[in-house]
Amino acid sequence: MARQARSLAGKVVVITGGGRGIGAATAKLLAEEGALVAIGDLDEKLAKETAASVGGTTVGMALDVTDHAGYTAFLDEVERELGPIDVLVNNAGIMPLNRIEDEPASSTHAQFAVNVHAVIHGTKEAVRRMKPRGGGHIVNVSSAAGRIPVAGGATYTATKHAVSGFSNALHIEFKADKTPIHITAVHPAMVRTELSKGMKDNKGVSPVTPEQVAEAVLDALRRPRPDVYVPKSLGVALKTGALYPRRFGEWLNKVLGGERAALDAIASPERQDYENRVAQSAPGAEKERIA
Repeated sequence: MARQARSLAGKVVVITGGGRGIGAATAKLLAEEGALVAIGDLDEKLAKETAASVGGTTVGMALDVTDHAGYTAFLDEVERELGPIDVLVNNAGIMPLNRIEDEPASSTHAQFAVNVHAVIHGTKEAVRRMKPRGGGHIVNVSSAAGRIPVAGGATYTATKHAVSGFSNALHIEFKADKTPIHITAVHPAMVRTELSKGMKDNKGVSPVTPEQVAEAVLDALRRPRPDVYVPKSLGVALKTGALYPRRFGEWLNKVLGGERAALDAIASPERQDYENRVAQSAPGAEKERIA
């Protein structure tokens, strides 16, 4: 018998990196379900504009996820304004592309600061709040790169493997301790956002939209499970592919166009606006690195 879907009406949901893309689409969908949504984004103006367009009980606030003290203060402010947090969606993430020898140290540091350290910090804060209250749900947005290597995005791949492993380990930890908190890692294929600008489609898995990822997040919140793949066929392909020798997998990746998808996008003019923006996306971590 299928589990009864949980209602999100009246639940307080926090979404990091919620000003655009997957975060904005998720905010819209959850607000339509009656959730009280807090959008955090480095661009405060964008966060407020997105919150206004989403409607319902939605607020937009400034959030630099790489400033851990600031992240904690942001969660405190959300709870003062909307109430105890029921759901945290760690969505903020960056994907600058470089061959490894060309990747600046600042980029390496920023990717881990945004994609990994912020996820860990946010999760810790959520658990500290949710556990005494007897429940909650944490959704960490990983990537297909958390399962499949991306040439031209080696550091990004490392960060998403980290998010996937971190989330799966906590799933087991919570079960062992009987902690009443659900945790889900979401693994989208290439998403049609700024992050994938300049990258050619993989012939094996079609790109997905932010709205499709948002639907998957909503479904996971209604019926909790540890891993979600977007599209669902991606999960099937990964499980099937694991049965074949590595050499075959690499050959197939080459044939389908995945081998060079990111490599050939590195110098693409289409990516320049995105690359310039993400180079400034971890101010808290940059201050710490320079200090």
